[in-house]
Amino acid sequence: MLPAHDRFDYSPIHARPDYAWPNGARLAVYLGFNLEHFAFGEGMGACIGPASPEPDVLNYSWREYGNRVGAWRCLEMFDALGMPAATILNTALYDHCPELVAACVARGDELVGHGHTNAERQGVWSEAAERRLLADCRERITRESGQAPAGWLSPWISESARTPDLLAETGYAYTLNWCHDDQPLPMRTRAGTELWSVPYPQELNDIPMIVGRRMDAAAFAQMTLDNLDEMLLQSAAQPLVMGLALHPYIVGQPYRLKHLRRVLERFAQARDRGEIWLATPGAVCAHARAAHQRAAA
Repeated sequence: MLPAHDRFDYSPIHARPDYAWPNGARLAVYLGFNLEHFAFGEGMGACIGPASPEPDVLNYSWREYGNRVGAWRCLEMFDALGMPAATILNTALYDHCPELVAACVARGDELVGHGHTNAERQGVWSEAAERRLLADCRERITRESGQAPAGWLSPWISESARTPDLLAETGYAYTLNWCHDDQPLPMRTRAGTELWSVPYPQELNDIPMIVGRRMDAAAFAQMTLDNLDEMLLQSAAQPLVMGLALHPYIVGQPYRLKHLRRVLERFAQARDRGEIWLATPGAVCAHARAAHQRAAA
C-alpha cells in the first residue's frame, strides 16, 4: 500500500447527494483576490524575471505594484459590476497598507487568512510555530477588521502533515489548500473536529498560468470563459464550485485588466440570468455543509 493521508476517502463526483445553490443555481463562482506583501531583500516571491542577488528590486517592486495600483483597479471593477470577492490576505498588509484591507472590508468582502507574508513557507515550521501563525493571523484579522476569518489558504499552499488538524484546533472552518475536487467536502482531523475543503483553483490561477506557463492575458481570459461554459454544462448533474484566483500585481496590469473585465462581465451576465451563484468561499462552505447535514438526517 502507498502512504496515505486519511483526511478523506475516495468519492467519485457522480455518487454524492444532490443539492442546489441559492436561487436554484447549480454552479457557485467566487473570486479569490490574493493581497500579499513580501520582505525586502529576503524570502520567497513570484518572479517576473530571473531571481537576482538581494535586494532583488525588480521582482520586489513588480509585486508591490499590486498593492499600490493593481488592487485598486481591480476593486473599482468589482464595484462597477456589483461583485463580491474573498480577500485572501497576508496580515503584513495591516502594517504596510492598512487602507487597502479597509477598502475590502468596506465592500463587505470575506477575509481569508493567508499567513503573515508570502515570503515565508509555513509547512517547514515546528508544530508550535505553525499553531502560533494560525492563531496570530486569526486574532489580528479579527482585531483589525472586526471579522474572524473562517477560511485559510497557506502561503504557497505549503502544509505540514498536521496543518488541517491545527486549522481546526485554532478555529478555522475550511481550507482552500486542497485542489482535489469541484465540490466542498469535509476532512477528518485528529481531534474529530470537522474541517471543510473548499475548491481553490490551481489552473484558473494567474500565477501558475501567466507566470509559470507564460500564458498571455487573452488566452487566460478565454480559458476562464471556456471553463465557465463547460462547468455550466456539467453542473446539470451535480452542484459545482468554480473559483478564480487573482493576484493584482499580475491581473492588475492595465493590458491584463482589459481581459479580466471581459471575464467578469460574463460572470455578471450569468449571475443576472440566474445561471450561477456569485458568492464567497465561506458562503459556499456554509451552504454545502447545511446540504450535507440535511442529506444525512
